[in-house]
Amino acid sequence: MKPELFKYLIQCKELYDDEIFLSKFNSNPNNVDNLPISDIDVLNNINVLKNEVKNCYKCSLSASRTNTVFGYGDFNASLMIVGEAPGQQEDLSGNPFVGRAGKLLDKMLTAINRSREKDVFICNVLKCRPPENRDPTLHEIKKCEPYLVNQIDLIKPKLIVALGRVAGKTLLGVDKSLKDMREEIHNYHDFDLIVTYHPAALLRNPNWKPEAWNDFKWIRSLID
Repeated sequence: MKPELFKYLIQCKELYDDEIFLSKFNSNPNNVDNLPISDIDVLNNINVLKNEVKNCYKCSLSASRTNTVFGYGDFNASLMIVGEAPGQQEDLSGNPFVGRAGKLLDKMLTAINRSREKDVFICNVLKCRPPENRDPTLHEIKKCEPYLVNQIDLIKPKLIVALGRVAGKTLLGVDKSLKDMREEIHNYHDFDLIVTYHPAALLRNPNWKPEAWNDFKWIRSLID
């Protein structure tokens, strides 16, 4: 079995659980190499993953959500933007980064000749809104992060950008300040990742905008 296919199947096992995983491949890993191309295409189809997210009930957030927020953008993107979790407006709309913070993010992407529809995919670590916009719990992250890893493996971006301290420390598994995570290329599941300011933080403190703009100029240099 090809290593990259085996890696992807293991991630799908984490998402879909043993019953679905094993029934798909008749409990025999040797059958995987003989799968029709159409089956592998279905396995890699991001719409299948989106449907799994929509029907996920792995943690208590499923009881309070209005919509899941899978993500939005170009499935061939070189840049993936990742926040920590949807907020109230995202929960209502089913789309990531809407409202004032989303509009600022759009302006920042335009400044580096990108947009939600062009070479960018935007999503969150969690696909459901935590009540009162609190930080994600370790349990919620454990249940939801495999969806993000699968999104990354499907899209294969050149660069992942974590927006804000919470997203950064969640993905990197460290308890550091934003300052200590910025201006450094990190590794996340064999993909390059950097951490920068969350647009909402820039709205609260416009003095940070020059530093954020420096980060985005760096981002542009890494993906162009």
